[in-house]
Amino acid sequence: QTRVYGRDRVRFMESLVAGDIAELKPGQGTLTLLTNEKGGITDDLIVTNTLEDHLYVVSNAGCADKDLAIFRVRRAQELQATGSDVHLEVSDNALLALQGPSMARVLQAGLSDDLAKLSFMNSINTTVFGVPGCRVTRCGYTGEDGVEISVPAGRAVELAERLLDAPDVWLAGLAARDSLRIEAGLCLYGNDIDETVTPAEAGLMWTLGKRRRAAMDFPGAAVIMAQVKEKPRRKPMSCGEGRVVLLTILCPHVPGTVTSGCPSPSLGKNIAMGYVEMAHSRAGTELTVEVRKKQHPALITKMPFVPTQYYLAK
Repeated sequence: QTRVYGRDRVRFMESLVAGDIAELKPGQGTLTLLTNEKGGITDDLIVTNTLEDHLYVVSNAGCADKDLAIFRVRRAQELQATGSDVHLEVSDNALLALQGPSMARVLQAGLSDDLAKLSFMNSINTTVFGVPGCRVTRCGYTGEDGVEISVPAGRAVELAERLLDAPDVWLAGLAARDSLRIEAGLCLYGNDIDETVTPAEAGLMWTLGKRRRAAMDFPGAAVIMAQVKEKPRRKPMSCGEGRVVLLTILCPHVPGTVTSGCPSPSLGKNIAMGYVEMAHSRAGTELTVEVRKKQHPALITKMPFVPTQYYLAK
């Protein structure tokens, strides 16, 4: 978690990512992509224009070191050398994710703020169950209505225990979360996207604002926009039924790769995400996948596998 301060903080962030940060309203955040000069995805970030005087940036923990090196060396120092006003603070806060249909009722009991007014991808700084200095963002990685709570590290256990006092709140590990994010069609960095995959190939062009596409002023813009015009060689796929499971699986009859897969707890069948050549990417296409040297049928379907339940305040 990084805070970006200074009058040039938006210009700084937009020199690194492909999203339209300038258009964010106070308190609003967006998923955006940190791209490289070849158009590949270095990381996916959530950037929030806080109600205070800074941008709040959440990186993948596994990418934190390389992201900070890019932030500090490649951009912040360059801009500061030309007189720009930007500086970074790295937070040592912990992150707790509270996800699911009971979230609002459970969390509201510990808030003075009205959660009904906090829409998806919006954020407030507040006190949660007596713990001050928490940032509550209505987002998450499960496809469900939920929040991510940035909490001072020294009080994270205390807050977690308070949340667990509710009878319908349970601890969940990464495997449980992974099954839900695949159901929701959400990419995982290092599996479904990485520095060799562009936003066009990953089906993530919706993260690029119209103004940024026209300006082409982000790393790798020329490569990415050329792919949009010419159509990328490969396209993300989702497949279900049969025995589409685990690991990376090669389709023997169609050039393609499965990048994520698991048994779906909601659907009771195996599901997977991956990439195939454009010519074979239409929903309804039947494929064969190889699992442990055995071939099994699979069907390309539309994502998400399970409808998302994000909260959009009226």
